[in-house]
Amino acid sequence: MLEKFTPNQRLIVAVALSFAFFIGYTTLVPPKSSVNESNVTKANTVKESVSQSAVVTKQSDSTPAAATEMKTTKTDTLTTVSAKEFTLKIDTLGRIGSVILSDKKHNGKDGKLSELVAPEGAKPIQIRFADQALNEAAAKVPYTSDASNIALGENGKSTVVLTQNLPELTVTKTLTFYADGHYDAKIALSNEKRYFVYLGQHPQIIEQMMTVVGGMVYSGDKLTTIFKDGDVEGQSLFTDVHFVSAFDQYYASMMYGFDKSTQVTIERDAKSNAVTYLEGNTNFTFNGYIGPKEYKTLEAINPVLVNAIEYGWFTFVAAPIFKILMWLHGMIGNWGWSIIALTILIRVFLYPLTHKGMVSMQKIKEIAPRIKEVQEKYKGDPARMNAAVMEMYKKHGANPLGGCLPLVLQIPVFFAIYRVLLNAVELQGAPWVLWVTDLSRMDPYYILPILMGATMYYQQKITPSNFTDPLQEKIFKFLPVIFTFFFFTFPAGLVLYWFVNNIFSIAQQFMVNKQFEAARAMRHETHLAEKHHEKD
Repeated sequence: MLEKFTPNQRLIVAVALSFAFFIGYTTLVPPKSSVNESNVTKANTVKESVSQSAVVTKQSDSTPAAATEMKTTKTDTLTTVSAKEFTLKIDTLGRIGSVILSDKKHNGKDGKLSELVAPEGAKPIQIRFADQALNEAAAKVPYTSDASNIALGENGKSTVVLTQNLPELTVTKTLTFYADGHYDAKIALSNEKRYFVYLGQHPQIIEQMMTVVGGMVYSGDKLTTIFKDGDVEGQSLFTDVHFVSAFDQYYASMMYGFDKSTQVTIERDAKSNAVTYLEGNTNFTFNGYIGPKEYKTLEAINPVLVNAIEYGWFTFVAAPIFKILMWLHGMIGNWGWSIIALTILIRVFLYPLTHKGMVSMQKIKEIAPRIKEVQEKYKGDPARMNAAVMEMYKKHGANPLGGCLPLVLQIPVFFAIYRVLLNAVELQGAPWVLWVTDLSRMDPYYILPILMGATMYYQQKITPSNFTDPLQEKIFKFLPVIFTFFFFTFPAGLVLYWFVNNIFSIAQQFMVNKQFEAARAMRHETHLAEKHHEKD
């Protein structure tokens, strides 16, 4: 059927179908990030890695020890760290056993305060020893602490020292906590022993919405490697790592600031999810963060951490767009109006191109009858027909692809904003108008998606078309309906962007239409005047 479409129409169909496929696919199957072998060594190809895994785990391949919990001792709270934004608890095994955010905007669907430390799996700063006997002892001997309760001021920090006395070994963890959620860690051993420090599993607060969840390694020359939940295979080793992250849509547990020579290991647990740990040394120092992936917070802690906010394929467009959005929010103070202002800026930037495309579409509409005559005249000679059609386009200054180019350019921008609004925790709980109380979630009353579909339909109605096949026209008429259903589950902020974008497209198309109507009226008056002059 596509062979019946003009080049212009075929491109529009391709873009529309690509758009539908991309959204549908990323909704059901979020994209994977590839692993660059120059920074990663697969365990099944390196004998040393296999032997290391055997020493550490002492388990069968089907149940990696990294996925198992130290369940031999019941853990209680050893130290509580209280800050304005969170409450952190250290358990008797010297691990960060709980981090609860105070702001209700982070609450889960059940309305309970958000817990950032997963109930199962390894905990942050958990230690496992390569020596099995020592490891078993470490799972039974509780730590002691020099403080049971610590209160952090708004810009404060405080240090706690944890000690574990094992047979022939003393482990000391010196932890300094800061009010913004990050911490400094130093692990000191009285004797040299081989051990590993765990990052912990990612938070499990909200139902994920069309986003990738799992582990991340940011290493080498700005290389991001993603390990998606349920899709982790074998064991991967890294060095020259800037930070590691266990993340979900809005939150993360991260470790950074360790030496470039530190070996980082990613392996799967029983559910094929990522488990991350670092190989320590006698005096091992690093930094950590557990909390929301808020851009300004991460940038203030360490600029490299902003790379933990991952936008997928369109990061190169999404990252600068989000910076502009933050700049607008700084002036306006409301994320909804900031999205509208961003839409205006994008429309102004694309105006010359969109105007040229709309003018080209109008010119094609005007010469459509002549094009049809040429196609009928040379229908038995496709090569001659195409040459004649292109000559007519050139003669009248019409570009058959001109109307589609602006649409094609807007698609990457749309996808970039799509990724920004899905991953920006800043929009979580951000209200706009009465019925939109959270721009990061779908419109509960479907008002914005319906308005978006209505404006898309009207825009389509006033946009020139040169359909010759009724079936083609029906397909295009159904696109607004299809897109409306797609947008029902999208974040309200994203639908707001597309709705406002449609309004500007309608206004611009209306002006171009009026311009051509005025030109046609003038040509008609000139023609009548010439005929009248001939009669005289």
